[in-house]
Amino acid sequence: MRRLKTQAAKKSLLRRVRRQRLKYVTILPSLITILNGVCGFAAIVFAGKGAFVASGYMVLLAMVADMLDGRLARRVKSTSSFGGQLDSLCDVISFGVAPAFLMVKVLEYELESGGFANGSFLQRFPWLTAAVYISCAAIRLARFNVENEEDESAHMSFIGLPTPAAAGVMVSVIILHQEEFSTLNVIIYVLPVLALGVAVLMVSRIRYPHVLNQYLKGKKPFAHLIRVLLLLAFVIWNIQAALVLIFCGFAASSFLKWLFYKVIRNKEKLVSETQHPALMTVNEGQLGQQDDSTQH
Repeated sequence: MRRLKTQAAKKSLLRRVRRQRLKYVTILPSLITILNGVCGFAAIVFAGKGAFVASGYMVLLAMVADMLDGRLARRVKSTSSFGGQLDSLCDVISFGVAPAFLMVKVLEYELESGGFANGSFLQRFPWLTAAVYISCAAIRLARFNVENEEDESAHMSFIGLPTPAAAGVMVSVIILHQEEFSTLNVIIYVLPVLALGVAVLMVSRIRYPHVLNQYLKGKKPFAHLIRVLLLLAFVIWNIQAALVLIFCGFAASSFLKWLFYKVIRNKEKLVSETQHPALMTVNEGQLGQQDDSTQH
């Protein structure tokens, strides 16, 4: 009798597995998503060989693929849970592991050329910050999968710093250092602090705008066109400095806005209430009268 129950349970489990088996996928968006992961893997390989600039540009190429795959899937109305999971797995490689590994290899090279002994705190600290960065990137992507909505109208903002933007902060600073200021090592030594900062921003609840949907899509004021043209001119003039300005400015803008509203505004409100207690009492009395009138 027990054997029959066991066999019935196995058959029931097999039926559920067959029912959940994936049968159809959209080819082109999936290929672009896989290209994202391949670029991230190539960035890791280049970083291991000491080609730091090429590694950084491979991460940037992965961002282009990441931007195209979801947009293409929504355009052909073929978004799926499979595509979202595949995208997050590739994002962990390209925007989690690759920038962290690139940071570690760059710092190892700079510290060894500077004569620092192996096993020192300065040698171990980049590994610690890299582990924190990767962990926060994975948490950010897992949370996005749970909370994400497939509707295009819901993609107007992000909760927490997106992982591509966090990776952009890391690799843009490395590219600027390697191509423009290779003798100014203070830029590289700031990388672990930047990694910890963007890691916290990724898992925060600070709202970041969707740049394409909010600022470039649809009809916008004429001043937007002028700003975009000036930004493109800056990119053509010095792409390395422009990348740092774009990514670091994007990461810092929403944080500073949140800091202003949460700290400075609340502080000003508290000061005004302490300076005008009579006004606060009148307001409380008016609120009490409104409550009484609603109860009646």
